[in-house]
Amino acid sequence: MSFRDLLERIKRDHLEVIESFLQREEEKIIKAVALTKEVILNGGKILIFGNGGSAADAQHLAGELVNRFKRERKPLPAIALTTDTSVLTAISNDYDFSQVFVKQIQALGKKGDIALAISTSGKSPNVIEALKTAKELGLYTIGLSGGLGGSMPPLCDILILVPSYDTPRIQEGHLLFLHIFSELLEISLFG
Repeated sequence: MSFRDLLERIKRDHLEVIESFLQREEEKIIKAVALTKEVILNGGKILIFGNGGSAADAQHLAGELVNRFKRERKPLPAIALTTDTSVLTAISNDYDFSQVFVKQIQALGKKGDIALAISTSGKSPNVIEALKTAKELGLYTIGLSGGLGGSMPPLCDILILVPSYDTPRIQEGHLLFLHIFSELLEISLFG
């Protein structure tokens, strides 16, 4: 297979996954935006977390919300739980890596906040444990995953799934979600 053929296959797979993703998950995306707007207007915040590429997505979304997406507006309360290396390494060293997001949710989360979990497989132990803790503490839970969502479905109030088991295609769908979510939230809050 030539590079040109490979590129065409990747492009075709990408477009098919994205089109299917938007058709299947449109209502859940709109529901997630509406919930987030309500939480922010009630003084709540969004705690975002994931591993690897999903950690980068968590930081990306927090940056779009705290700074701005497309328009000048006041900052929105979002924290990526993936950025404080002292906290992450202390928890991993003293307890276990499965607790890195749990302890931060216990420290920073309050009833009525949102825990937004990102996991391509839906099986990451630290993400699953954090969702359990968030539910116990009364946070709303939004999940972003692929395939059937692994262990996430019973733990998420809203679970947005990219219809693929191919990690790059799932992550491309997640990035599109981050941008759609940011733009719709910005418009709904600031006109």
